[in-house]
Amino acid sequence: MRKNIFQIMSSLLVSSMLFSGCGAAAAVTSSPESAPETSVEQTSESADPAEVSGNAASASESAEPDLSSMSGQEIYDHLYGDLTDLYAMETYDEVPEYLSEWHDDVDYGTIEEDVEYYSTTAGDYKYCNVLLPAGYDESQEYPVLYMYHGFGGRYDSHVHDHSILQTLYGNMLSEGLTVPMIIVGADMYTDILAEKDDKSDAEMRPCYDKGVEDIAQVLMPFIESRYPVKTGRMNTAVTGVSQGATTALAIAYRWQSKIAYVGSFAPCSGVIPTPFARGTFWNTPILEDFTIESPETMPRYIYLTVGTEDPWCIKSTQYYGDVMDEKGIPNQNDLVEGYDHGNDLWELGHYNFLQKIFLD
Repeated sequence: MRKNIFQIMSSLLVSSMLFSGCGAAAAVTSSPESAPETSVEQTSESADPAEVSGNAASASESAEPDLSSMSGQEIYDHLYGDLTDLYAMETYDEVPEYLSEWHDDVDYGTIEEDVEYYSTTAGDYKYCNVLLPAGYDESQEYPVLYMYHGFGGRYDSHVHDHSILQTLYGNMLSEGLTVPMIIVGADMYTDILAEKDDKSDAEMRPCYDKGVEDIAQVLMPFIESRYPVKTGRMNTAVTGVSQGATTALAIAYRWQSKIAYVGSFAPCSGVIPTPFARGTFWNTPILEDFTIESPETMPRYIYLTVGTEDPWCIKSTQYYGDVMDEKGIPNQNDLVEGYDHGNDLWELGHYNFLQKIFLD
């Protein structure tokens, strides 16, 4: 299993100390419009030198650093350095057997099925399944995880009664391995529903890609209006498997101001341009590149994983991680021995991901 090792490249405390020692006076008086008109001589007669020095140091220490001049890792450390280090947390190669089994004494929450909403992106009604956690209380607010199925699947492929995801999440919650959240089984297909069965795979791909716009423009506002959810990027996550992993990763970058966590399990080609599957609908890129919109929207946690026995998506998964590494965007990209492109990897991916989101 490959794990990225992140090193703290600089300390904000050291930076502020260096700044206050070398250039505090310049920083305080750099703006003629805002600088006080009192001369140095006048200041020495009317103010305690120790107080003046203390004020200058305080101004230096409280000044916000220039994030635009920082590396990706430095920005990440500035934003999240006081929170749990998610990239340092252990990642596992298998799910404990008892977490995969349905137990009569465990509360697995409630699934609201076939929840209907009108999508302006699709020009038609769409559906989702919503898993409400054990102990769900409408007077409380919950973070939200949006989950996307693979090619040919539906909103109820992974979020349904006794599903692998419901079983795993319910057991993890009962064991204190994750936190209460609402899980939405979302539908990638975003077009006229009556026409879906007549579309070829090549025609389905752009209908799936429109789900990238639908989640933020339609689905998220709908969920927020219907359920007691915590809003904001630090309370919102997205996962996907296979083609849904492609969609989830694209969503995380397209809507990084709204979503801070992404789990992409064996993503196919097509998030950004890749050298794989050229000339096919699989390699139609959704995004031009992995780009951070502004320093403040650096993702909190990016988790990619793929199995060594996956026949389709090893190269694309590793490629995405390599591109992010080259651009200095913190991420975790695991190659897991013995797993193929199926339910075992989807379960393992969620097992690792659910332990690391919404902790702070």
